[in-house]
Amino acid sequence: MEADKEHKVADTFLHRLSKMKVGLIDRYIMRKFIGTYLFTILLLVVIVVIFDAVEKIKDFVELNAPMSDILLVYYPSFIPFFINQFSGLITFIAVIFFTSKMAYNTEIIAILSGGVSFRRLMWPYFLSALMICILSLSLNLFVIPATNKVRIDFEQTYLKKGKRDNYEDLIYRQISPNTFISIRGYSNISKSAEFMALETYDGGRIVSSLVARSPRFNEETKRWTSPLYLKRENINGVETLTKLKNLDTMINLSANELGKVNHYVQKLNIFQLNDFIEEQKAKGSDMVSSFEVDRHNRFAYPISTFILTLIGVSLSSRKVRGGTGVHIGIGIALCFTYILVMQFANEFAKGGVLPPGISVWLPNIIFACVAIYLYKKAPK
Repeated sequence: MEADKEHKVADTFLHRLSKMKVGLIDRYIMRKFIGTYLFTILLLVVIVVIFDAVEKIKDFVELNAPMSDILLVYYPSFIPFFINQFSGLITFIAVIFFTSKMAYNTEIIAILSGGVSFRRLMWPYFLSALMICILSLSLNLFVIPATNKVRIDFEQTYLKKGKRDNYEDLIYRQISPNTFISIRGYSNISKSAEFMALETYDGGRIVSSLVARSPRFNEETKRWTSPLYLKRENINGVETLTKLKNLDTMINLSANELGKVNHYVQKLNIFQLNDFIEEQKAKGSDMVSSFEVDRHNRFAYPISTFILTLIGVSLSSRKVRGGTGVHIGIGIALCFTYILVMQFANEFAKGGVLPPGISVWLPNIIFACVAIYLYKKAPK
C-alpha cells in the first residue's frame, strides 16, 4: 500500500512537471515578453542617451572630454545603471502591452478555451520574469558597482556638477563609537586638506581632541601626516594644550571614505558592501541604516519583477472597452504607486522609523497581496 501511494505521488509529480515543459504557446509568449522588453529598453536607452548628451555637451566641450571616452567609457557605463533603474517599469509596460494586445485579438480566450488553465498560462510569464530577475540581480550586485566607478569618475573629471558633488566643504565622519573626525577642504588630487580635527567623547563630554594643519593622506602606508598640530586633553578636570610638530598617525579612515558616501557605496559590489557595513558597525556609524537600505534594495527591486509581472498579466488578460490604452494607464498608475511607496519606505528606514529589512521589503509584500487579489479576479 505504501509503495502504491509513493508511485501515485511520483506519477502525479511527473505528470505536473510534464505539463510545465516549454511548449509552442510558451515559446510564443516568452518571445513576445522578452522581445517587447528588449525593444522598449533599447528605445528608451537611445532616447535617454540623446537627451543626456544634449544636456551635457557644453561640459564635454568646455572640459575637453575626449570623444573616445564619451562614446566608449561614459555611455557604456551609464547604460547598465539606466537599464536597472527602469527595469521594473519596463517589465510592467512590456507585459501589459503585449498581453492586452493578445486579449484584444482574443488569443487569450483561445488559449484558455483550448484547455490551458490560467495558472498554466502564467508559466512562460514567470520563466521570462526569472530571466529578467537574474539579469537585474547580476547588474545590481556586480556589474553596476563596477560601471558606477567608471561613470562617477568620469562625471567628477568632465562634468561641472560631478566636480561640485565630489567632496563636501566640511566632511564629518564617525570612526569609532566615541570618536569623530572633521576634515575641511580635502582635495583628492593632492590627498591633503586645510585642517583636520579629531575629537573623543565620554558621556557627551570631550575628553581629548587633536587639530592638525594641512593634513595629508598617504595611500601606501594608510597614515595621516601633518607638519603642525595641537593636542588637547582633559584628565580629571585638568585641561592641557600641547603644540606639536610632524604628526604621523594611523586613523581608522581612508581617503576613499571622504567623498560623498553614496558615491562610495555605489561603487561597491555586494561582497565589498557587506564588509563595508561591518566596518561601519564596528565604528558605531549612525549611517548603517542607510547602507543596509542600499543592500536590501539590491535584492528587493529585482524580486519585484515577479510581482509586477503577475499584476500586469492579471490586469491585461481581460478584453475591455478601450483596449491597450486602458490597461497601460491602469498599469502605469499602479507601477508609479509602487515606486512611490518604495521611496517612502526607504526614507522611513533611513530615518530609523522602521528596521531597514522591513521597510525595504514592505512594498513588495503589499503589492504581492495586490497581485494575488488581481490574479484571483482575473479571467480563468
